[in-house]
Amino acid sequence: MANKRQIKKAIQNACGDIAGECIFAESAFGADKREEWDSIIIDTALLQQEAINRVSNQFGKKVKEFANRKEYNKARRAFFKEREKELSEYFRAEVENIAKRMNDLMPSKK
Repeated sequence: MANKRQIKKAIQNACGDIAGECIFAESAFGADKREEWDSIIIDTALLQQEAINRVSNQFGKKVKEFANRKEYNKARRAFFKEREKELSEYFRAEVENIAKRMNDLMPSKK
């Protein structure tokens, strides 16, 4: 499991790359579809913001609530593993949706 800083950087890099590809594709292929490309870029920025917000979560229990430190650590690891899995599924689904929208705007080969 990566730490929060690494996950946030990976999210920022991925969303930045997607936005960069949209800007390139807009200038190269889609001058007539500027509003749709801009919509995808905005959705990418919102995805980045939401995903980073989902990374920043806290384990809401204290060590005193468990019989010993080992049980606390086990529950804490399970909590963060589940949150990372949920974030991964959410991010993957949203990126696939954005990629599909990008592909729909590209000119078709003839």
